[in-house]
Amino acid sequence: MSSQPDLDAQAGGDWLSASEIAHAVASRKMSALAAVDAALARIARHDPVLNSFTDVVADRARARGRAIDIEIAAGKNPGPLAGVPFAVKNLFDVEGLSTRAGSKINRDLAPSRRDATLIARMEAAGAVLVGALNMGEYAYDFTGENVHDGPSRNPHDTTRMTGGSSGGSGGAVGGGLVPLALGSDTNGSIRVPSSFCGIFGLKPTYGRLSRARSFPFVPSLDHLGPFARSVDDLALAYDAMQGPDPDDAACTTRPPEPVSALLAQDIGSLRIAIAGGYFQNNVFAEAKEAIARIAKALGTTQVIEIPEAGRARAAAYVITTVEGASLHLDRLRRRPNDFDPAVRDRLIAGAMIPAPFVDRAQKFRRWYRAKVLEIFKSVDVLIAPATPCIAPKIGQQTFLLDGVELPVRANIGIHTQPISFIGLPVVAAPVPLDPMPIGVQIIAAPWREDIALRVAYALERMGVASAPRPKGF
Repeated sequence: MSSQPDLDAQAGGDWLSASEIAHAVASRKMSALAAVDAALARIARHDPVLNSFTDVVADRARARGRAIDIEIAAGKNPGPLAGVPFAVKNLFDVEGLSTRAGSKINRDLAPSRRDATLIARMEAAGAVLVGALNMGEYAYDFTGENVHDGPSRNPHDTTRMTGGSSGGSGGAVGGGLVPLALGSDTNGSIRVPSSFCGIFGLKPTYGRLSRARSFPFVPSLDHLGPFARSVDDLALAYDAMQGPDPDDAACTTRPPEPVSALLAQDIGSLRIAIAGGYFQNNVFAEAKEAIARIAKALGTTQVIEIPEAGRARAAAYVITTVEGASLHLDRLRRRPNDFDPAVRDRLIAGAMIPAPFVDRAQKFRRWYRAKVLEIFKSVDVLIAPATPCIAPKIGQQTFLLDGVELPVRANIGIHTQPISFIGLPVVAAPVPLDPMPIGVQIIAAPWREDIALRVAYALERMGVASAPRPKGF
């Protein structure tokens, strides 16, 4: 059996998509072990610079690759992700590893005895886990700068942030170390790294994908989802992970609703609008340009304002800090000096928020959700910026916007928080600009991931949205 696929010449044996790897492995043009070894070689070559990985499980990955090759030789179907290497944010339980969740404190935990549900489902579809990825401490981060493991670095410019908190996931996929990665999104932690690193990311409807055996941050806001360099690959991973899970009380009991076969459906009948008002404010020229390109490609000029989006962001902050603080109270008492000071101080502040404020935030959340769902009676998709700017420099504290100096960390998620606050499905689609890519949110009604993915797929086919290959990778 050849150890390399015929299509290797396409990118010098590098930069293959998940679907290309799976096809090559299933058709025996490449062994699963060869696909794994190629990924491990890329990690060894590039990760000393990118700092995407905190753990590489090479022995496990090679054993899994060999097992897939044996299955194929025996005539068995290895699954739609046959031999595809993937990695996960290190808040996912990985058998044999401590679930560090980006922290110093969690490294004292006993190794996990069982993989997270989504890892098990990816591997059941034929994918191969190769490691765990860097992230912001306890997922309370938009920058990708971890004080314990060092910052993950943007493959398009290694002096810049990946975004967070799934920074290692964004850098690993954007830099071609793996074709697929999993991350989490509470206030924007899939969409922000997707935007900064120039890749596609999916934050599904709240409750769509199981969170079982992943370390929580804000249970009423936490989502898990995939990153990829193409919409095809994003849909393949999403389909593999769908399904009810009694181990996650928030996970839907809806049966899987596969989307891969629907991507090419015509989007001409879809009603598409641009999110106005709040979502057109506090943005740099690059974000405006990205929205303009997307809107032109989709043939829409309609602008709809989402009411009280600014208040939604404020309420999201209240709920985030309070639920996060509740989770970490014991750690804050026992080991305050082992936290990232920025994370620790925000959690302490959350612990002191009066209960009536939280009640008010939750009541507003219900009102806001009802108002936004009314909008989706007249439109199918909303388009909004994913980030206000391209990736800032690592260590950058402020940026100047419309003559006002604003803190970077607090404002990167200004356009993502009002959306995850009510659990809507979103695809972050990258628009390749010079010198850096930037992402756009494609937002759909609850449970309509298929619509958001179809629009992203159409934009990719038009060449408006695409994941550019960084120089040197």
